[in-house]
Amino acid sequence: MIKYIYFVLIITLLISCNQNPNRESVLNEENKEIQQLIDSAANRLINEPLINSTSIGLIYNKQEYIGHYGELEKGKNNSPTNNTVYEIGSLSKVLTGTLMANAVLEEKLNLEDKVSKYLKKDYPNLAYENQPVKIKHLLTHSSGLPNVLPLKLNSLMTTDFLKQDTPSKIDSILKDYSQQSFLKDLHKISIDTVPGLNYSYSTAGTELAAHILENVYETEFEKLLTEFLSNEVGMEETFIALDQNNEKNLALGYHADHPDITLPMGKLPWGAGGGIKSTVPDMIKFIHHQLENNEVVEESHKVLVDYTDEVGVAYFWEVDASQVDLGKYYSHHGGVPRSQCFLFILPKYDLGIFLITNQSGKDTAPKMKKAIDEIIDGVIKHNEQNLQ
Repeated sequence: MIKYIYFVLIITLLISCNQNPNRESVLNEENKEIQQLIDSAANRLINEPLINSTSIGLIYNKQEYIGHYGELEKGKNNSPTNNTVYEIGSLSKVLTGTLMANAVLEEKLNLEDKVSKYLKKDYPNLAYENQPVKIKHLLTHSSGLPNVLPLKLNSLMTTDFLKQDTPSKIDSILKDYSQQSFLKDLHKISIDTVPGLNYSYSTAGTELAAHILENVYETEFEKLLTEFLSNEVGMEETFIALDQNNEKNLALGYHADHPDITLPMGKLPWGAGGGIKSTVPDMIKFIHHQLENNEVVEESHKVLVDYTDEVGVAYFWEVDASQVDLGKYYSHHGGVPRSQCFLFILPKYDLGIFLITNQSGKDTAPKMKKAIDEIIDGVIKHNEQNLQ
């Protein structure tokens, strides 16, 4: 069963369109083409094995498109909606990165400062041969910190991720793992290479960034997050802890190829590295923010570490300028045991795409990326035709 809901909003040119029927006709035709492009990619995706639902939010030329397809529970005919709350997993990192960029602009942080400057206890272990872990190393996954803390989570998030009991094991470990537990474990970490030299993905580094934000602002991380997103971006339905109403709207989901509904992701100490939840309309607002010319976005898009001449990392963003036709673009993937998502920002085309599904397995991300590539290729083709 395939159901979908479209919400297409003309953000600009309303007055001129009313005065110019030809312009209105062009816009309506463009809307139709982009809708069909999204439909095609989404319907192909939900017909893939194991994937039976997806939501897509897209902005192109300042116009919004939101589509919900399939059913959240197999055989229940319950399509996601604009009220559906999704676990966005590691996409949380780019929201945290935005807060870090704002803190740098407000001179609360300096990228070149060592991390230990912002911690209340001594951490002499956060260095390698007197070369300290710096703020910029947390933001670029080059700190040398482990993927996750506690360390026993690492195998569950990698080699054992697809096992049926993994979600319950993650939940059991994180249930009583507090911020104090994290900071205690941080003392035990050994940095084994020069910080800034190697890329090594670290959710633990993002959690530490959240703790640093709390210290410099003297405010809890979730309050910093929700207030910034509400006041600066207009996002009112993005949070870490869920109230009773939002709990009811939380998307159910499936883990790997197991047929039963699985548990939501256990709570990380701060939630900055993978614990944020949001709705598609709120992610549309974030895309708008990313495509605007404002100093926080400009700062958050700065490449802090180059891994090649064309590929690097900004404030948790993966930055790629290797494809001339795409221009420099920014992306991130998010995944938890029962959902995966992607966010792509392509300023060259005034294009942003958020795609999420309530299934998480070894082939989920490649299938989603194929759908995104189909949409991007279609937009580029549409753009080229308009230039002729």
